[in-house]
Amino acid sequence: MPSSAIVVHPDFDAEWPFAADHLRALWAGQEDLRFVRLSNGDERPLAEILAEPEAVTRLVSLGVRVRPEDLAPFVALGEAVAYRATPEVVIAVEARGVTLHRHADEVYWGQSVAEFALGLTIAGLRRIPNKHRAILDGLDEWDYAPPIGQGGPGGRGIQFGDDPRFTSGTVAGKRVRVVGAGNIGSRYASFTRMLGADTAAWDPYAPDPGLHRAGTRREWHLDRLVSDAEIFAPMLPLTETARSLVARPYIEALPRGCLVVLVTRAAICDMAALRERVSADELALAADVFDIEPLPVDDPLLGRPNVVHTPHLAGRTIDANREWAARLAARFRPA
Repeated sequence: MPSSAIVVHPDFDAEWPFAADHLRALWAGQEDLRFVRLSNGDERPLAEILAEPEAVTRLVSLGVRVRPEDLAPFVALGEAVAYRATPEVVIAVEARGVTLHRHADEVYWGQSVAEFALGLTIAGLRRIPNKHRAILDGLDEWDYAPPIGQGGPGGRGIQFGDDPRFTSGTVAGKRVRVVGAGNIGSRYASFTRMLGADTAAWDPYAPDPGLHRAGTRREWHLDRLVSDAEIFAPMLPLTETARSLVARPYIEALPRGCLVVLVTRAAICDMAALRERVSADELALAADVFDIEPLPVDDPLLGRPNVVHTPHLAGRTIDANREWAARLAARFRPA
């Protein structure tokens, strides 16, 4: 009968505080399951942490320091997870014929980030956080009277709190333009399309079926993608080829009033160019990621009426933690 062991270091819990316990719950039906959560500072080798290491056939090491020699006593080991293992450990484990499971991608937080991006989009369109903050400071926001006491076209009106200088109102009917149609971008495109947006995405590597499922038109040219964007969402992972891919010419080509949504990595954009246009009230910004993190409290982006900001927390939901564990657990052979 397989003997499974999960060993968790506090360093792992600091990154994924709900993942280890969810993995434990998924394996709860196994008769021979050992779960060990280490105390901070416990750097013992795995063979000292687990009694009878020679009986362990399935091992999940999460944040525990592992050296190749630490695994020698695990003679029956057939499958393992070694989170953040060194290349030397990977080579040593695989040389023994042990199947080393790892995430092939970052799908586990795709839904969380895409939903957060949709939330930021709506918050940016309707200035929800700005209004929330404003009514804590006074009653001015409850005064719908026009500036000169008389209504007129395009001015302040009853229960109208949007800023007509920027893309505002509903997602429906807006031209949403997405850079990247992968795990996050395709979901975001499908969400906005479901709400009635006209969506298009630029991604030379995305397969057509993914775009079709998202209900999104493919745009082959990035300069054409930005040219008519009302909502612009660059959603690539940060790789060397993606760094500053949305360069200054593309930022400068965005139509005045466009809402830019940032939730993956800020460095895929020329942030200097983006900051310039946001500070000049030419673009609105809804961002969870920035070129400087944490943002200094005196950063010019903070508190602007055309900016919605959150502190880089889109991906790490409890659901993403559970998905992280579930996708690894599914890779193991049935017990």
